[in-house]
Amino acid sequence: MTAKLSNLDKLYWPKITKGELLHYYETVAPAILPYLKNRPLVMVRFPNGINGEHFYQKEAGANLPKFVKTTSIQHEERKISYILVQNLQTLLYVVNLGSIELHVFNAPISHLEKPDYMVFDLDPEAIPFKAVVETAQVVHEILEEIKVPSFCKTSGASGLHIYVPLQGKYTYEQEVQFAKLVAHKAQERLPGIVSLERRPVNRQKKVYIDVFQNNEMQTLASAYSVRAQPNATVSTPLSWKEVKSGLDPRDFTIKTVPNRLKKGDPFKGVLGKGANLQAALKKLEKI
Repeated sequence: MTAKLSNLDKLYWPKITKGELLHYYETVAPAILPYLKNRPLVMVRFPNGINGEHFYQKEAGANLPKFVKTTSIQHEERKISYILVQNLQTLLYVVNLGSIELHVFNAPISHLEKPDYMVFDLDPEAIPFKAVVETAQVVHEILEEIKVPSFCKTSGASGLHIYVPLQGKYTYEQEVQFAKLVAHKAQERLPGIVSLERRPVNRQKKVYIDVFQNNEMQTLASAYSVRAQPNATVSTPLSWKEVKSGLDPRDFTIKTVPNRLKKGDPFKGVLGKGANLQAALKKLEKI
């Protein structure tokens, strides 16, 4: 059974149609599905394209096709039924609803209280992108020193995301505490560039290392998710060799990413063997 697709000629970007968006997701499905599978999905819907109104949708809604699986999660105020993107049909179904961006939980439904990875979200405030690259290099350098594997992707907007595989070994709280220590160390090494201030007004001309994306129930754009940005940029996994001067996140779009994937997916390890944070903490205290 396949998803029924509609309005394929509708312009979602000035020169890119809904049909082209669906074609991108269909092409990259083998790469994106592992990062969506078994994770509650938040759809960021733009029914009239990036210049129209948009909204975040958690609730799966009624009258779902049979191939769409859901999961119910109790929030403080109510239970929410989330869509799980388990297959190509469901992927195309949610994109056909106008979901340009696909945001997922850091944990799968099998262990929702223990995330699969830790994230450092590097968010620039009125500072050139080369400062984001420098910050990423320093975070990577610290993680290498304490023997913690890490993987980088563009946010698809103005920042970079650094992921550390954890394989569901730690709680959100443990993860946030560890990420804070690494962020402080990065700030010590780059005091002129890095900020840990949460309020944008207090971090002008700085790169904010946001560790609070690691709180429970937080969601982030999935690897290979398109973003509602000019030219349909994509949150694109990079090799660490690519994270260098001259890197431009605008180079990674629905037109260029499928070709990159022919060389493989540099992000695969994110779902692999988890880091040992106890051993890493001891090393962190020494540097």
